[in-house]
Amino acid sequence: MRLAIRSEGLSVEDYLAGEEASDVKHEYFGGAVYAMAGATKEHNLIAGNIYASFHRTLRGGPCRPFFGDVKVRLKIMEDDVFYYPDVVVGCDPRDTHRLYLCFPKVIVEVLSENTERLDRQEKRWNFQTIETLEEYILVAQNRMEVTVFRRATRWQAQVHTQPEQKVEFKSLKLKIPVATIYAGIEVGARKSK
Repeated sequence: MRLAIRSEGLSVEDYLAGEEASDVKHEYFGGAVYAMAGATKEHNLIAGNIYASFHRTLRGGPCRPFFGDVKVRLKIMEDDVFYYPDVVVGCDPRDTHRLYLCFPKVIVEVLSENTERLDRQEKRWNFQTIETLEEYILVAQNRMEVTVFRRATRWQAQVHTQPEQKVEFKSLKLKIPVATIYAGIEVGARKSK
């Protein structure tokens, strides 16, 4: 769930300076700032499992995975927008800013009750406007379900629900078993927050 902290008028420069000093992360949309809710242990484990798989595979190459604190910057209409994906992979040499990426290749969001609608709708549509984005992945934390959206298939959903299935990140030439994504988690045992 996003809580509006400031409804309008904050410049991008002030937002970025404030984020560096803040203990709480905020997303930014056209001058409005929204506080982000904290994550569960399950959320962190899932994102960490994915990041670890990416890091092992991509180490030494041009692509780099980032986990939790690196923003993605985009423009929607004339508005600057900053989101914090759970895991993001950048490969583009144009991404030189130390706080955010503008040209990500892969974005992963771990869903919760409070963020699922936002991740499936607003963020999905907005992220798909990024010219370099090849894959957008949504991972449920209260059930075993990984949904992959790919530019190459016109953003049609491909859903994986079985532990033995492998989620293919075609743009990274990587396959991760669903069981690896959910390693250390009792799926369905708790409700996400």
